[in-house]
Amino acid sequence: MILIHGGCVIDPENKSQRVADVVIEDGKIRGIGVFDNDGTYDQVIEASGLVVAPGLVDVHVHFRDPGLTYKEDIHTGAGAAAAGGFTTVVCMANTKPPVDSLKTLNHVIEEGKKTGIHVLAASAVTVGMKGEELVDMKALHEAGAAGFTDDGIPLMDEELLERAMRQAAVMNVPISLHEEDPSYIKENGINHGAVSDKLGIYGSPARAEETLIQRDILFALRTGAKVNIQHISSAGGVDMVRQAKRMGGAVWAEVTPHHFTLTEEAVLRYGTLAKMNPPLRTEEDRQALIRGLQDGTIDMIATDHAPHSKEEKDRPLTQAPSGITGLETSLALGITELVDKKYLTMPELMEKMSLNPARLYNLDCGRMKAGAPADLVIFDPDEEFTVDKFHSKADNSPFKGWKLKGKTRYTICEGKVVYQRENL
Repeated sequence: MILIHGGCVIDPENKSQRVADVVIEDGKIRGIGVFDNDGTYDQVIEASGLVVAPGLVDVHVHFRDPGLTYKEDIHTGAGAAAAGGFTTVVCMANTKPPVDSLKTLNHVIEEGKKTGIHVLAASAVTVGMKGEELVDMKALHEAGAAGFTDDGIPLMDEELLERAMRQAAVMNVPISLHEEDPSYIKENGINHGAVSDKLGIYGSPARAEETLIQRDILFALRTGAKVNIQHISSAGGVDMVRQAKRMGGAVWAEVTPHHFTLTEEAVLRYGTLAKMNPPLRTEEDRQALIRGLQDGTIDMIATDHAPHSKEEKDRPLTQAPSGITGLETSLALGITELVDKKYLTMPELMEKMSLNPARLYNLDCGRMKAGAPADLVIFDPDEEFTVDKFHSKADNSPFKGWKLKGKTRYTICEGKVVYQRENL
């Protein structure tokens, strides 16, 4: 048994917080309240001044395994996740080969079981992620696929997309969509606007995202599918999702910490480290994303953890790959940029980072109550630190050198401590 003593316990389901003890036994939360330290516990964690919350859930990570493990692998990715406070992650399917077969799916699932956290795998929607032929969705789901996505590549065949949505609706699993119409994009990863003009390129306009979001909302309403709009970045996209929810569509949306923190101006300062798909956009867009988090239009914060090698990111701007590492800075950016600035309360932040992601994937986690799985994160919301070392193989982040608040002290998964900060 573990006793977590005197922490500020966050209950995102009830949007509440209180100082209390938490007792863990046999992988479950046995109780929350006041408990004597009577010497019967295997471990006592003193949590005075710390936050005790449900383990974070990230519905959008790239662990690059199989095939691209020089960037990351399932074990290093899971280590980075645990260091960031995450107890559950959903791996995207754009590996090499893609997760479009039982063999590749099983590889991710079985390696994930060895990590200490819950590593779930999404299947590709189409064979080879080519957008031409649906995978055997039923067989892959029965084998353990948590959901379906061709993330990184938009689905342009509307008839195929509708069939995929109908199958996903029958299975009650999410289908997650990368919303960037390539016909509008000349150079990906950089917003079409003032910064791209300075750089002498065209870039990727917001309408590339908005046209596909509009289309896919209509398909979601038609099919009843649970649709997740991935890494939303534009004010227009947020407005469309808001309207879709009012119309009764099962439309969800995720936003990344880099999109609610940075704007297109970051490309001028950080170069390729600020290049991502969809790109960082304007301050108006950033503020719209924050309003979407506040009013519930945007359900989740997801990292889109996308590790790349230094050699790849050192290429010229238009040739370097898009994406940044995100698992080890996500919580701190949420605290620093959203909670400390009074946009969200701590329970609301935990709703976006644990409860709602679990709800999307129908997972039994993200809750803080007796009988719930003992998947927890314990962190100091006031501790300031400088972003420097990463547990990930990669450190392609524009936040290197930033001072942030909110340091993970312990991550507990199924009642076992899977991460403990050094020098405690």
